[in-house]
Amino acid sequence: MQYRFDGPEDAPVLVIGPSLGTTWHMWDRQIPELSQHWRIFRYDLPGHGGAPAHPAAAVSDLADRLLATLDSVGVQRFGYAGCSIGGAVGADLALRHPHRVAALALVAASPRFGTADEFRQRGVIVRSNGLEPIARTSPERWFTPGFAAAQPAIVEWAVQMVRTTDPGCYIASCEALAAFDIRTELPRIGVPTLVLVGAEDKVTGPAEARTLVAGIPDARLALVPGASHLAPVEQPAAVTDLLLMHFSTAWQDTLASIPVPPIPGFAAPFAPVVPVAEITASVDLPDPSPTGRADRYERGMKVRREVLGDAHVDAATAASDGFTEDFQDLLTRYAWGEIWSREGLDRRSRSCVSLTAVVASGHLGGLAQHVRAALRNGLTPVEIKEVLLQTAVYCGIPAAGAAFEIAQSVIQEETTPPA
Repeated sequence: MQYRFDGPEDAPVLVIGPSLGTTWHMWDRQIPELSQHWRIFRYDLPGHGGAPAHPAAAVSDLADRLLATLDSVGVQRFGYAGCSIGGAVGADLALRHPHRVAALALVAASPRFGTADEFRQRGVIVRSNGLEPIARTSPERWFTPGFAAAQPAIVEWAVQMVRTTDPGCYIASCEALAAFDIRTELPRIGVPTLVLVGAEDKVTGPAEARTLVAGIPDARLALVPGASHLAPVEQPAAVTDLLLMHFSTAWQDTLASIPVPPIPGFAAPFAPVVPVAEITASVDLPDPSPTGRADRYERGMKVRREVLGDAHVDAATAASDGFTEDFQDLLTRYAWGEIWSREGLDRRSRSCVSLTAVVASGHLGGLAQHVRAALRNGLTPVEIKEVLLQTAVYCGIPAAGAAFEIAQSVIQEETTPPA
């Protein structure tokens, strides 16, 4: 991974992770203060900030790459603070490598980021239109309206960060967030954890933060007024103070070697923003043990949701009754758990075959869902057009003509960026 160090070489290491679409520069205003006490290790996501464009389609893959990089520079135990997907990486590390993480701060994070459909839809939009639509709308997601109006230079900086990101790596990160879900695993996070969230964050807001605090045994909540998703940029002083307090008090084992001086202003802790920190008791979460369903059904349901989307699958299963539920079970186990799960073809190829088969058989009632699936599986509108042109030769002009009408409508709907 692309990385940089700041701070004394003999100080304990604090790793800081970025949000999707940003670079390590989102933490610039925290570095002067934090680097007085720790050796700060910042990294960029693949394809972000000029980092090598090697996509990682799972949060665990990002975490493994980060650990390999830390190993290469001799860092074994560290504190970790991450924003959004950077927070997801930290949570994954705390779950799978708890001996490496001394203390944790999750900023604008969530145990599950929205819905899988939302992030896969974002991937479809980027694949069809590039990153410009995402770049233009990023300030709305990242900053409060007042801050965006008062700080046009920072807004433009944020837009440029997104524009310069590699589209394939951005799409892969969307896939990683779509698949990320640690709701049932939160009680296994055993390190002291600060959950920090902007009070006006509409992406991963206070509700998601409280879910984290309720599930992690040793966690506290810090709510930062006047901040949205990129709280470290919008309220840098408050975020810096919160991180200083958390890591200087929770990270006793690694800080023993260097005394951390008292932090000025703690008698009136976080003026002028005055974030609120509170402890929330943990609650019982569902047992993460297997549900008892056959592995084939579970595998099929996972693939079916990834390809068709949660909304479509939820509607299909909700509409089933005693007469049709066995067919839904057969469909999930056989079509998705057996055929779509085979390794002989990738999903892009299977979508090409499925589109052709639906047109050839004349079952155009199911074509729309397969066009949506093809877009989610990585086919571009141009590639779908080529598949349908091929069907015109071998399946007939009338069938292909009807297919083009359906596909055109679906593609326009799926690839049009939000207003």
